[in-house]
Amino acid sequence: MAGKSVPHFHNEPGVPAIAVGAKEFMCIGALPPFDHPHVFLDMGADNEIICQYCSTLYRYRPELGAGAAEPAECVWHDDSAAAA
Repeated sequence: MAGKSVPHFHNEPGVPAIAVGAKEFMCIGALPPFDHPHVFLDMGADNEIICQYCSTLYRYRPELGAGAAEPAECVWHDDSAAAA
């Protein structure tokens, strides 16, 4: 099975904003099993977007790279997919 190509981010730490290096990504809210539906967010021409489920503010910072975030612990690594 191929790895996920769209980065996934979460806000388990409860920070007011997360800087991300991608304009298209998935928000999962909190970590499983307390996650919300995994929603695709697309900033388009904007540099920030708010998740309609958890109200997390995401801000685009291209220097971070596509799969990176600040704080770094907000990047979701689906370890169960690697075990399958």
